[in-house]
Amino acid sequence: MDGGLVRGVSWNAQGPALTLTTHDGDARLPLLPGQWLRFEVLSGDGVPARLCLGFTRVEESGQPQHFACPTGQGAERGFQCGACFAKDQMRLMHDFHRSGHAPPGLKAYLAQQHWLYIATFADGTTKVGTASERSKWSRLAEQGALVARYVARAQDGAVVRHLEDAVSTNLPPTQFVRGAAKFAALLHPRPPLHLEQTNKAMADVVREYVAGLALEGFEAVEEQWQRIGFSGAVAIPSRRTAYPQPLDSGRHGIRLDSMLGPTALAGLDGVDGAFLVDLGGLKGHKIRCGDYQTVVPALQESLF
Repeated sequence: MDGGLVRGVSWNAQGPALTLTTHDGDARLPLLPGQWLRFEVLSGDGVPARLCLGFTRVEESGQPQHFACPTGQGAERGFQCGACFAKDQMRLMHDFHRSGHAPPGLKAYLAQQHWLYIATFADGTTKVGTASERSKWSRLAEQGALVARYVARAQDGAVVRHLEDAVSTNLPPTQFVRGAAKFAALLHPRPPLHLEQTNKAMADVVREYVAGLALEGFEAVEEQWQRIGFSGAVAIPSRRTAYPQPLDSGRHGIRLDSMLGPTALAGLDGVDGAFLVDLGGLKGHKIRCGDYQTVVPALQESLF
């Protein structure tokens, strides 16, 4: 694959991949243990700082379908231009449990079983979140959770969001953790046992709380999410430093030793030591694959 517009890092049972929009449509570039990812970020010469990633429509069957931005212009709201933001149907799901308004396809998507989870990140920060049945495992993998548990199974997406709102309003877990905070925490992750205990304690509190709610259409559950082996090294405390170059420009050569969410623990050409790289920084940028290397500043090399 020569490259394309990066939509982000996605996960499935086989592991992570860079999701791209290419001339031939959407594509996935698998990210494998020990793989060298060598690319150039196309910037300048009229290329917007961040490009629109298009929009998603949901078919009547409930299957989401992605469409590339028809004009290929810069992003105005997050990762979308104004026109694509207006067309995007998935954004409507976040208010459906209050408004009841959604296109038929999105209603079909939300009609499937959903899960309420408690996820803990590298510094012990814990959040409550939801996942549909089809993204039950991958949602947590893409979030970059180190430990997580499912605490409730709901009959549909509306019920699970009422649960999520109740938990975040009345208990400590937040609904949102910034990507920059997750990355910073992985520079000095807490010991695995501490994170396991933190997650279990909060999951027990949340499970007991939701079990007492006067809301129908769900049941409390006790089930642990399983992180795959490729994420092991990045999750365990070790000597590492932040990647020395921004990912919105330049040429890069990164050996993928471990990945958690969008974050890689990586090696570089001719440099001993491990670097933490947030591949989420490529989102909205066009890349071209080739025989490229990362230039490491002399001061950075001296750290190793």
